[in-house]
Amino acid sequence: MNILVLTPTGHSINSLRPESEIYISLSKAGHNITVMTSKESKYTPKYIENNIEVIDASHKEKISLKTIKKAREIIKQKSIDIVYATSSRTISNAIFACIGTKAKLVAYRGTTGGLYRHDPTSYLNILNPRVNGVICVSEAINRHVTKQVFSPSSKNIITIHKGHDVNWYNQQALDLEEFGTNTKNFNIAFVANVRAHKGLIYAIKAAHDLADIKELHILLIGSKISEEPYLSEIENSGMKERIHLTGYRHDVPEILAACDLLIHPSIRKEGLPRVVLESIASGTPVIASENEGSMEIIDDGYNGYIVPIKDSKAIADKVRELYNSPEKLKMLSNNCIKKIENEMSHKTTVEKYIKYFESLLEG
Repeated sequence: MNILVLTPTGHSINSLRPESEIYISLSKAGHNITVMTSKESKYTPKYIENNIEVIDASHKEKISLKTIKKAREIIKQKSIDIVYATSSRTISNAIFACIGTKAKLVAYRGTTGGLYRHDPTSYLNILNPRVNGVICVSEAINRHVTKQVFSPSSKNIITIHKGHDVNWYNQQALDLEEFGTNTKNFNIAFVANVRAHKGLIYAIKAAHDLADIKELHILLIGSKISEEPYLSEIENSGMKERIHLTGYRHDVPEILAACDLLIHPSIRKEGLPRVVLESIASGTPVIASENEGSMEIIDDGYNGYIVPIKDSKAIADKVRELYNSPEKLKMLSNNCIKKIENEMSHKTTVEKYIKYFESLLEG
């Protein structure tokens, strides 16, 4: 197959890797891949190394005549079979580029919100009739998209998890001493560029009920944490000296590999939380709130725990349970790797992409 991908640049290797490795594996499988993205992308050298042509594109505008013209030229010159667009801006430009061509246009969907029949902008997105297929990263998103489109069967909507490979996380666990703790302690991580719906406040409130565990340390990783109401909550937690704010980090998987647990207390629906996948791929169990995306990754009592949304007491109870039971924690950790290898592997993801693309062309 000849495949043209329109995708934004991303901010770090970790954020790009699950998606970018799909294109590399497609190329290794013998398909001709062209990627329109910024040549400043951290993955560009690896694309080129794997025989993928990179066309420089910033994807900053929802309607870019330059992008549309270039994509259209590539579609014709390379006899493109599949155009795959992975963001709202790339989808709208791909729609115009594909008009009048035989290429099948596939859109990626990674969030539940922002796509509604009553919203005119949705018709420059997945609801546009030129979109032939939709790849949803979770079943929750699939259900949302299916409700919004007028003819689900004509859109060929499918769920394909963005799988991971445990070999991506074979790097050495980070020395936590730079944050004021070490691996002899019981270390918990929270990771997010904080917005209210990430539920950080409930992770910190849980600390109030855990302050008596002297070996317990909490690492809060991400931006916008050093502000209210979080600072006051940390001050009154009873373990202020054991809650460490790391700021934004590019080495989150290495930090997670050094921790005992990840807390993911999001209070609203998410797609398929990448940090949860990174954590279990690193062998670190997760205590997650019962939003649909996390529940597709975490099997309660198998590779982590699912707790009610906005329930800091439930979070604290599960942390204490695992602190008191190293054997249970070890079992969950082993099952994390099994979950990736058996159900959410990168290899399986690529196989499903190939099968799906081929089915669109055959149809």
